[in-house]
This record gives sequence, C-alpha cells and structure tokens, in this order.
Amino acid sequence: MLLQMAVKVFAPAKINLALHVTGQRKDGYHLLDSFVMFADVGDWVSVRDAAGATLTVSGPESKGAPSDARNSVLQAAQFLNQTNLALALEKNLPTAAGIGGGTADAAAAIKAICTLRKQNVPDNVLQLGADVPVCMQGVATRMSGIGEVLTPVKSLPSIACVLVNPRVGVSTPEVFNRLKSKDNDAMPVGMPGFETAQSLAGWLAQQRNDLEAPAINAAPEISRVLNVLSAEKDQLLARMSGSGATCFALFETITQARKAASKISNDHPDWWVQPARLT
Repeated sequence: MLLQMAVKVFAPAKINLALHVTGQRKDGYHLLDSFVMFADVGDWVSVRDAAGATLTVSGPESKGAPSDARNSVLQAAQFLNQTNLALALEKNLPTAAGIGGGTADAAAAIKAICTLRKQNVPDNVLQLGADVPVCMQGVATRMSGIGEVLTPVKSLPSIACVLVNPRVGVSTPEVFNRLKSKDNDAMPVGMPGFETAQSLAGWLAQQRNDLEAPAINAAPEISRVLNVLSAEKDQLLARMSGSGATCFALFETITQARKAASKISNDHPDWWVQPARLT
C-alpha cells in the first residue's frame, strides 16, 4: 500500500511595523502604505488527496477558528476549484488579531495545493484578500495600493520582537469605521538602508499605524498592552500591528525578546505572548 503524499506549508504571522491609511477608493477598498515583516511563529497548513473536501483544525488556538466554509483554507481550495482534498490547519496564532492569521493560512493553502497538484500559482490571488499577495511572498515588503503593489525590502539587520495579544477580539471593519481621517500621508518615497536594529526602529518611530488610535477606542485593553511593552528593558519600539489587537515590541536580539516575553507571560498569564525573529 502506497502512502499518500502530504504537503505541509508554514503560514507565518504578518507584522505591520508601520501602516499608513492614505485614501479610500469609490468601491470601499482602503489605500494603504505599509512596511511588513514576517515572524518565525505561525500556523501550519497541510493537504493531501482525498475523496471530497474536508478540513480539520487543531492546535492551541483552534477554538476560535471555524472549520466550515468560513475558514480561509477552504476558501483557498474553492478559489483554486479543488475539491478532492483533505486539509488540515494547525492553529497557533489567535484569530482576528491583526497579524494576518487567516490570510496567511489562505496563502499557505494555495502554495500547498498548487505544489500537490503540480500547478502554477494563479496571478489573481488578490481576490482572496488584500493581504494574500504579500503573505504569498512571506518576506519583508513595502505594500501599497490595496495590497497589489509589493516592493521587497532587502538587506535588513537582524531584529526580534515580542508579540502580545490581550485576548480581545477587534473587528477590522469597525476599526476602519472609527478612523477619523482616511486620507493621510504615506511613508517617505524611498526607504533608507538600515545598518542596525536601532536605526530600523528609529526610522519606524517616525512612521505610524493609523489604525492604532481607532482600535484603542474600540478595545481600550490595547493601550494597556502597549504600556506594558513600552516599559520593557531593551525594547526599541512598541506599536500595534494591523488593525489589532496584537501589539509588538522590537528588540535587537531574540535573547532579549525571550526574556521580555517570559516576564510578560508571568505577569499576564491570560495574554497570548510569543517571542519571534522577524524576516
């Protein structure tokens, strides 16, 4: 009996180190200018041939993830017109957390299915979500437009972070609805080179996450997380990622990040806390 081949793909957390909302199109899509890096923590998607389409969801964060047609992994399979698949999602990232969990899962599912079926990735993955194209790349990127304009950012220094989610769900549409100005300045046209983690964090400190204030308005607990991260020794910058509620603090080394994560976990055992390297 031959063993069925399974393809397994990592779905890393997407961290918006800066996120400027620069406009809104007539069709409702928001225009963004964002600097994104990816963490070495995330979900896993695996796929193999089967009779019919099924999805099993496991992992420490599986409780908040749907296992029906609402799941982005099944949506990716449907997008590719693939039905005879057994899909499995190991959920390690909290849902609705501003770190691209569902979008990263969709991107990983597309990669896995296309590998299994020996087919090329389609060009129109933006239809699945504005962040799917950047999650398909999975490297440090400046993304603009509605997510279709991607410029890789190369030669970055080694940098680490602590990710903290206070277990508060935040609705992305609600955050955008609370945003007072949707026509804000973009980041500088050219991104400089960064020799050190300190220089990268210093440049980021001059940028913004325009969704941070409206997210705090919707979920005040985010402000408490940012205060905790800002008080950590050796942190270079504390900010919210995406539309929240996950926040991050940047550190020069993973050792510093792990030490801070351990302290925060001990002080706040009800929070989701993860140290990570960024690429």
